[in-house]
Amino acid sequence: MNESDANRPPTESPSPAPAPGGADRAAPSRVDIGRFFEIDLRVARVLAAERVPNADKLLRLEVDLGSERRQLVAGVAKSYEPEALVGRRIIVVANLEPARIRGVESQGMLLAADAGGRPVIATFDEDVEPGTRVR
Repeated sequence: MNESDANRPPTESPSPAPAPGGADRAAPSRVDIGRFFEIDLRVARVLAAERVPNADKLLRLEVDLGSERRQLVAGVAKSYEPEALVGRRIIVVANLEPARIRGVESQGMLLAADAGGRPVIATFDEDVEPGTRVR
Protein backbone atom coordinates (compact mmCIF):
# COMPACT_ATOMS: atom_id res chain seq x y z
CA MET A 1 0.00 0.00 0.00
CA ASN A 2 1.41 3.38 -0.89
CA GLU A 3 0.72 6.75 0.74
CA SER A 4 -2.07 7.75 -1.69
CA ASP A 5 -3.89 4.48 -0.97
CA ALA A 6 -3.76 5.16 2.75
CA ASN A 7 -5.48 8.54 2.28
CA ARG A 8 -8.37 7.18 0.20
CA PRO A 9 -11.66 6.53 1.95
CA PRO A 10 -12.59 2.86 2.18
CA THR A 11 -14.67 1.66 -0.74
CA GLU A 12 -17.91 -0.17 -0.35
CA SER A 13 -17.91 -3.80 -1.30
CA PRO A 14 -19.63 -4.34 -4.65
CA SER A 15 -23.28 -5.28 -4.61
CA PRO A 16 -24.05 -8.70 -5.97
CA ALA A 17 -25.29 -8.69 -9.54
CA PRO A 18 -29.03 -9.27 -9.93
CA ALA A 19 -30.01 -12.83 -10.72
CA PRO A 20 -30.52 -13.44 -14.44
CA GLY A 21 -34.13 -14.02 -15.42
CA GLY A 22 -35.67 -11.86 -12.72
CA ALA A 23 -34.09 -9.79 -10.00
CA ASP A 24 -37.31 -9.72 -7.98
CA ARG A 25 -37.26 -13.46 -7.29
CA ALA A 26 -36.06 -14.63 -3.90
CA ALA A 27 -32.98 -16.82 -3.98
CA PRO A 28 -33.89 -20.49 -3.53
CA SER A 29 -32.65 -22.23 -0.41
CA ARG A 30 -29.52 -24.31 -0.78
CA VAL A 31 -29.66 -28.11 -0.79
CA ASP A 32 -26.91 -30.50 0.13
CA ILE A 33 -25.31 -32.68 -2.54
CA GLY A 34 -27.12 -35.80 -1.29
CA ARG A 35 -30.53 -34.25 -1.93
CA PHE A 36 -29.42 -33.00 -5.34
CA PHE A 37 -28.41 -36.51 -6.39
CA GLU A 38 -31.91 -37.76 -5.51
CA ILE A 39 -33.04 -36.04 -8.71
CA ASP A 40 -32.60 -38.38 -11.67
CA LEU A 41 -31.72 -36.20 -14.66
CA ARG A 42 -31.58 -38.11 -17.96
CA VAL A 43 -31.04 -37.41 -21.63
CA ALA A 44 -34.19 -38.00 -23.67
CA ARG A 45 -34.74 -37.82 -27.43
CA VAL A 46 -38.02 -36.28 -28.57
CA LEU A 47 -39.83 -38.80 -30.78
CA ALA A 48 -43.09 -36.90 -31.32
CA ALA A 49 -44.65 -33.61 -30.27
CA GLU A 50 -48.12 -32.12 -30.58
CA ARG A 51 -50.18 -29.33 -29.11
CA VAL A 52 -52.46 -30.15 -26.17
CA PRO A 53 -56.04 -29.28 -27.23
CA ASN A 54 -57.48 -26.15 -25.60
CA ALA A 55 -54.13 -25.23 -24.01
CA ASP A 56 -52.15 -22.58 -25.89
CA LYS A 57 -48.96 -23.02 -23.82
CA LEU A 58 -48.75 -26.82 -23.64
CA LEU A 59 -47.13 -29.47 -25.83
CA ARG A 60 -47.39 -33.22 -25.37
CA LEU A 61 -44.04 -34.87 -26.06
CA GLU A 62 -43.26 -38.53 -26.52
CA VAL A 63 -39.64 -39.14 -25.52
CA ASP A 64 -37.13 -41.99 -25.64
CA LEU A 65 -35.26 -42.46 -22.36
CA GLY A 66 -33.12 -45.31 -23.68
CA SER A 67 -34.85 -48.13 -21.83
CA GLU A 68 -38.41 -46.78 -22.11
CA ARG A 69 -40.70 -44.29 -23.80
CA ARG A 70 -42.57 -41.67 -21.82
CA GLN A 71 -45.06 -38.89 -22.32
CA LEU A 72 -44.34 -35.40 -21.00
CA VAL A 73 -46.44 -32.25 -20.95
CA ALA A 74 -44.40 -29.06 -21.20
CA GLY A 75 -45.36 -25.38 -21.22
CA VAL A 76 -43.23 -24.47 -24.22
CA ALA A 77 -45.79 -24.18 -27.05
CA LYS A 78 -45.51 -20.40 -27.35
CA SER A 79 -41.77 -20.68 -28.03
CA TYR A 80 -41.49 -23.94 -30.00
CA GLU A 81 -43.37 -25.50 -32.88
CA PRO A 82 -43.95 -29.20 -32.18
CA GLU A 83 -42.18 -30.42 -35.33
CA ALA A 84 -39.07 -28.38 -34.44
CA LEU A 85 -38.57 -30.47 -31.28
CA VAL A 86 -38.65 -33.90 -32.91
CA GLY A 87 -35.18 -35.46 -32.83
CA ARG A 88 -33.77 -33.03 -30.27
CA ARG A 89 -32.05 -34.33 -27.16
CA ILE A 90 -33.34 -32.73 -23.99
CA ILE A 91 -32.82 -33.11 -20.24
CA VAL A 92 -35.66 -34.74 -18.31
CA VAL A 93 -36.34 -35.15 -14.58
CA ALA A 94 -36.99 -38.89 -14.84
CA ASN A 95 -38.01 -39.70 -11.25
CA LEU A 96 -40.72 -37.07 -10.86
CA GLU A 97 -44.12 -38.36 -9.74
CA PRO A 98 -46.55 -38.44 -12.71
CA ALA A 99 -49.05 -35.58 -12.83
CA ARG A 100 -52.18 -34.87 -14.88
CA ILE A 101 -52.01 -31.56 -16.71
CA ARG A 102 -55.14 -30.54 -18.62
CA GLY A 103 -56.23 -34.18 -18.56
CA VAL A 104 -52.96 -35.49 -20.02
CA GLU A 105 -50.56 -37.55 -17.88
CA SER A 106 -47.03 -36.16 -17.69
CA GLN A 107 -44.38 -38.71 -16.68
CA GLY A 108 -41.50 -36.32 -16.06
CA MET A 109 -40.42 -32.77 -16.72
CA LEU A 110 -38.07 -31.22 -19.24
CA LEU A 111 -35.55 -28.61 -18.14
CA ALA A 112 -35.70 -25.13 -19.60
CA ALA A 113 -34.28 -21.74 -18.73
CA ASP A 114 -36.54 -18.78 -18.12
CA ALA A 115 -35.21 -16.17 -20.54
CA GLY A 116 -37.28 -13.11 -19.75
CA GLY A 117 -40.48 -15.14 -19.42
CA ARG A 118 -39.72 -17.25 -22.50
CA PRO A 119 -38.73 -20.90 -21.99
CA VAL A 120 -35.48 -22.03 -23.63
CA ILE A 121 -35.12 -25.81 -23.58
CA ALA A 122 -31.81 -27.24 -22.31
CA THR A 123 -30.27 -29.35 -25.10
CA PHE A 124 -26.91 -30.82 -26.10
CA ASP A 125 -24.46 -29.75 -28.79
CA GLU A 126 -23.19 -33.32 -29.13
CA ASP A 127 -24.99 -36.58 -29.87
CA VAL A 128 -25.64 -38.04 -26.39
CA GLU A 129 -27.45 -41.39 -26.08
CA PRO A 130 -30.99 -41.33 -24.63
CA GLY A 131 -30.99 -42.54 -21.03
CA THR A 132 -27.55 -41.12 -20.23
CA ARG A 133 -27.46 -39.69 -16.71
CA VAL A 134 -26.91 -35.94 -16.43
CA ARG A 135 -24.80 -34.85 -13.50
